[in-house]
Formats: sequence, structure tokens, C-alpha cells
Amino acid sequence: MNIALLGYGTVGSGTYELIMKNKEMIKDKYNIDINIKSILVRNKQKYENLEHYNLFTTDSNVIFDNDIDVVISLIGGLNPSYDYVKKALKNKKHVITANKDLIAEYFIELNNLAYENNVSLNYEASVGGGIPILRPLNSMLVGNNVDSIYSIINGTTNFILSQMYENNLSYDEALKIAQDLGFAESNPSSDVEGLDASRKLAILTMLTFNKYISWKDIKTTGITNIDALDIKYAKKLDKKIKLFAISKKSENGIYLGVRPVYIEKSNQLSKIDNEYNGIHIKSALTGDILIYGKGAGKFPTASSVFSDLISIINKSPINKINLGETTILENYPDSVNWFIRFNSNNFSKTTEKIFKVFNSYKFDLNTIEFNKEITVKIYNVKEEFIKKSLKKFEDESYKYYLIIKGDSDVEN
Repeated sequence: MNIALLGYGTVGSGTYELIMKNKEMIKDKYNIDINIKSILVRNKQKYENLEHYNLFTTDSNVIFDNDIDVVISLIGGLNPSYDYVKKALKNKKHVITANKDLIAEYFIELNNLAYENNVSLNYEASVGGGIPILRPLNSMLVGNNVDSIYSIINGTTNFILSQMYENNLSYDEALKIAQDLGFAESNPSSDVEGLDASRKLAILTMLTFNKYISWKDIKTTGITNIDALDIKYAKKLDKKIKLFAISKKSENGIYLGVRPVYIEKSNQLSKIDNEYNGIHIKSALTGDILIYGKGAGKFPTASSVFSDLISIINKSPINKINLGETTILENYPDSVNWFIRFNSNNFSKTTEKIFKVFNSYKFDLNTIEFNKEITVKIYNVKEEFIKKSLKKFEDESYKYYLIIKGDSDVEN
């Protein structure tokens, strides 16, 4: 089996090492010789000191050589990734990719193209890094009537929030540490604005609910506006703050959201810190399933790529993916608890308004006079009500957080 490897960055080099390390195992177990025939890069001179320098090339045509069986694409972005992957599938090459941007954007087209050419399109590493989640969704959980997915699927934002919470750092300080350690890019906007998590959530949802989801339709809020007071309030409430990606079935459609939340410490996802990811699947038949692991890194992500390669070697069935249509809901559909911060220049007027607007509901009110803030924890209402109520506060600035219950589902 001949392989063309596209890209030789962190994950590309890890994938090369993992395949070479396991060549004999594959030969012994499957009676197949694995051969990495070429590695496509932009500047091959960077690698001239490596023993396998002869494998490097800048000629993209090698991807489509007749004797190439599998193309492993580990380059980011849409261009030229889209053209390479599309052409590889048309030339009847199995494809493995870790590119969530590509899969989220062209999910149906590329899956259909793979099916039409009787080859497989594999993208386990596109969601959750080293966490095995997509294949279980495709196989083990088929027919298990999944109700919802609550997930932490961006290691960069989880690392930043963990550092802010545990070490009392500002957002900028925590981001700098994440960048120094390689957990955040020099331009971290895709991660910190929640776009990376939205793309991953779209992929997860399409495979889970068999409905087409455009990641651009997902209501997305990142972490750039989280400040020291958000952390202080979370601690005062005995909660953690996390960036959640949520997919939840409802009578009227599917709620999809990427947003910062306050989460009870009794919830297992609250314990997932730093660069780790966690995915909590709720199913009517299997109950709760929590999958946890490193969401990024050289070998965790390479291990997911390698698992896709083993799937191809095992000749896993090539199935057509049929996606129906659905309504994407912008508001969280359940009646739950919320935390609201009001910034006001007129305490008495704002307090009077709070009591008037939320009069029919149970709520707790606190004031911190020195920074002119009033906080409200309101119980058992829907987000639609929260948004409608907040429109009445024209003179105040505010932000609000969904409160995620603990695993015991006790009232919080």
C-alpha cells in the first residue's frame, strides 16, 4: 500500500513517525507492506538534514500517481486542500485528512465523491484531535437515539480559560502562555472567536443526527470578552467557566451553539482542563457517554490519522451519507438557570427595573457597588425569555451565561 503524505508540520511528522514505527506490526497482522512514497511540502530544503529527505517533493502531481493508494492530507485551510482532496478522490485514492475547515465546508460534496469512486474519506482527526469520536458515532452509536452532545472541543480556549480560572490571569496573559507553549497560533482568532469549535460541532452533528448543518449557521460566541469579573463570579457561584459546543435535539429542530457557559463542578466536563477535550453524548438507550483526551498535539492527532489508515486496511464498508434538512434553533430550548451581569450608572433605577421585569420568576440579586455591577441568577426559564427581557434594559450594558447542571441533574 503506497501513501502520499501532504504536509510535514507537527501532525505530518508525527504521522510519518507513527507509520514507520508500526510498519512491521501492519505487515505481521494484515500481511500488507506500507510504503510512504512521497511527502508534499512547499519548501523541501527545510528537510535536507533528514534521513528520508529523498521522499520530499514540491510537485503536487505525485499525489495522483497511479501507484498511490492513500492520500493523507495534513495541510490546513481550504486552498489548495480542497483541490488536492477532490482530485485524489476522483482518481480513486482513499483520503485521510485532519482538516476540519475542509470537511465542515464541503462535507456532502466530498463524501458523495468518495462514495461514487468507491473509496473512503476519513477525517477522525478533524474533531477532538486524539479522541476517537467520529467512528464510534458512525458505528457503535448508530440507532442509539442520541439526544444531545455537550462538548469542549477546542484545546486552545480550554487552556486559556483554565489558566484564567486557576492562576487568576487576565485573558491576554493566558493567551500569551498558550502561544508560548504552542497551544495557540500567533493569530488565534479561529480558536478564541469560537469558529474552530463551530466547524467541529457541525461535523459532529451531521454524523450524529444525519442532518445537514452549515457551520456558518451556528450561533457562535468566543472567549475574547471574558474578563476577571466573569471568573470571580464563577468562583463565587462555585462553578467553572468553559467554552461549550452544544448540539441538542428538540421538537422544533436542533439547537446548535458555541458559547461560554458556567458549569457546576459536579459535572464531569468541568474537570476537563487545559489542552484536553471532552465530549459528553446523551443517548436514550445507552445513557451518558463521556469521551476524554488530548485535543491536539503531535502524536494524539497522528494517532487518529493512523486509526483511519487501519480502517482502510481493514476494508471498512464505504457507505453513502444521506443528510436530511432541519431547522437550526438559535435559542437554548430548555428551561434552565441563567446568570446575568448588569453594568449600570443608576443602581436604584436598574434594581427597580430588574424586580419589575423578573417579578414572576425566582431569582437572586447581588450588587457590587464599587464597579457598578448588579448580578442576577434567574431560575428555570428559557433563553427566549431572557433575550426578550433584556431588550428592556436600554440604559444598561449586560451579558448572560447559560448555567450547565451537574451530572446528578439536581437543581442548581
